[in-house]
Amino acid sequence: MDFPSFLTSLATSFIIFVVLMLLFTWLSRKPGNAEVYYPNRILKGMNPVEGGYMTRNPFSWIREAMSSSETEIINMSGVDTAVYFVFLGTALGIFVFSGIVLLPVLLPVAATAHNIKAVNTTSKGTFNELDKLSMGQVGNSGPQLWAFVVATYWVSIVAYFFLWRAYKHVTELRAKALMSPEVRADQFAILVRDIPSVSEGQSKKEQVDSFFRAIYPETFYRSMVVTNNKKVNKIYEELEGYKKKLERAEAIYAESEKTNPDALKLSHKTGFLGIIGEKVDSIEFYNDKIKELSQQLEAEQKVTLKEKHQSSALVFFNSRVAAASASQNLHAPIVDTWTVMDAPEPRQLMWTNLSKKFYERIIRQYVVYVIVFLTIFFYIIPIGFISALTTLDNLVKLLPFLKPVVNLKVIKTVLEAYLPQLALIIFLALLPKFLLFLSKAEGIPSESHVVRAASGKYFYFTVLNVFIGVTLGGTLFTSFKSIENDPNSIFRVLAKSLPQNATFFLTFVALKFFVGYGLELSRIVPLIIFHLKKKYLCKTEAEIKEAWAPGDLGYATRFPSDMLIMTIVLCYSVIAPIIIPFGVVYFGLGWLLLRNQALKVYVPSFESYGRMWPHIHSRMLATLILFQATMLGYFGVKEFKPTPVLFPLPIFSLIFGFICQKKFRRFFISPALEVVLHELKEVPNMEAVFRSFIPPCLSAGKTDEHQFEDALSHVSKPGSSSV
Repeated sequence: MDFPSFLTSLATSFIIFVVLMLLFTWLSRKPGNAEVYYPNRILKGMNPVEGGYMTRNPFSWIREAMSSSETEIINMSGVDTAVYFVFLGTALGIFVFSGIVLLPVLLPVAATAHNIKAVNTTSKGTFNELDKLSMGQVGNSGPQLWAFVVATYWVSIVAYFFLWRAYKHVTELRAKALMSPEVRADQFAILVRDIPSVSEGQSKKEQVDSFFRAIYPETFYRSMVVTNNKKVNKIYEELEGYKKKLERAEAIYAESEKTNPDALKLSHKTGFLGIIGEKVDSIEFYNDKIKELSQQLEAEQKVTLKEKHQSSALVFFNSRVAAASASQNLHAPIVDTWTVMDAPEPRQLMWTNLSKKFYERIIRQYVVYVIVFLTIFFYIIPIGFISALTTLDNLVKLLPFLKPVVNLKVIKTVLEAYLPQLALIIFLALLPKFLLFLSKAEGIPSESHVVRAASGKYFYFTVLNVFIGVTLGGTLFTSFKSIENDPNSIFRVLAKSLPQNATFFLTFVALKFFVGYGLELSRIVPLIIFHLKKKYLCKTEAEIKEAWAPGDLGYATRFPSDMLIMTIVLCYSVIAPIIIPFGVVYFGLGWLLLRNQALKVYVPSFESYGRMWPHIHSRMLATLILFQATMLGYFGVKEFKPTPVLFPLPIFSLIFGFICQKKFRRFFISPALEVVLHELKEVPNMEAVFRSFIPPCLSAGKTDEHQFEDALSHVSKPGSSSV
């Protein structure tokens, strides 16, 4: 990419961001768009815009985001969201403090070095302006290289400081959340899996009750045996679907009656897609189906609760200290029976995974790991191909008939500015759902754990395929002949490929924060979809509410995407320090803009009290080690004799990670008893706690205690504790 193309990309990305930000300030002031720009506030019963829409300063959102406290973030979007901002702040701090030293020191050193050949560029082309500001400008010997060695140590020390500080802070956030005086159902329950086969003449409920009552006679409350809900859930979902259809049909008929009092009732055909079959009155048909399915649901509920018990259960205690203690205890000498863990929130439970056996879960996990490895390995081929193909020179070599079009200056500039980056972003968008599916297939019991697992897979995928795949893909494509003639040159060629891709990643980062964050703030796509649905599809209030439902921050893809940017910027921070400001803008703008979205837009779908942090921390540390290994390799290519002085850095990072794991990680696996010992503000209603875990398909339409007697145990102790 030449210099004009780079400036074109940067300028147009910035202009797009400004246009999208102005659209946001205009559209968010219109009352009819409140559901798109302020859904979190609306769902919490708050006024979307305090002081009115038209009197609102167009840029007041910036002031509100910057002045918001961590407590406000937690109140509006939960602890996990606050932890996400700790991550953004940590990355921002690393790059700001690294840049304070690297930019004023390394840029002059590189700019004043004159002993480099013109072919050793940083950007695969004529972008000599950037070459003069990179490590590629410095020769293979001389005192200048010591500045880059010191810079590598400085970046590492800054990273250690901010990572340690962040771990301590997140630990405090988690402790504060868990010691809250509010009654939270999940703090009074544990999840028990791998329950052994019952003795003859004993039910599963009786087995679970007797086992835990014997161990915890004073604090055991009752248990809920998990059942196979596949059939009853299918009936329940079908019933709910007909209820929605009935509500919609009644709304359409009521609307038509306003304009035409003699309007005929709605009718439809019962066959395929409503095209064939008997023609029936829609409202009567839906009422009949609801009545029929309600009877089926009630009958299937009784069968499910009596006959479809599985080898897992939820066990409740009248004290959260007892529940926390039980979740950490070893309950049987054989590890594959009576395995326990603290219960996730009721909304998080993956009911179909709870009955998976101990060894089945292990086998599933390893099978998924193999599939992920193969996916990463085979994905690197098309991504490397895309990287190579979308370089204009390579594209013309492969498709010569495009040469007349590509040679047009305007088209060439635009294609060089955007083609490779857009191709990569679109290609990556196909993967997340597949990784979420694989994570669920492991037998993981909670949604938050599934998200963490998918996030990890996506992180390693992006680093190995995007960062390394893109870096190597273009180089191998253009250097294949030289490698074929001299196979021993492959390592030298690959090592040189890092600085040669600097401008690609500069443009990639700029595109992500300007265009990506511009679309995030403006919410143009959700706005258009909402108004189209509202005008043409939605007939009931429930349908309208479903149309503007905002969803959550999407941690499964957001964290890995941010980590990819961190990997790129960190690994290039010493080789091409000019990339550091781009990283600062990305994480600084993300911190500001997403703070607004967390306060006003996104609604969390789960709360894990910061359990994702150890995974984030380990991946940030992995990125740091990759940076240190990259610098070792690059110094080695330059044949810099004091290169071994960098060998201790990866060792220091591994020791640092080991200390952090031993000091902090255990608290993120199990709640500390000291934390949950704090008093509650009210005596917990244990019956409400218990019933919050009953699946909707088993509780729908019935509240009588007797219908649960075959799967749910009765109260063993009437008393309740306050802690």
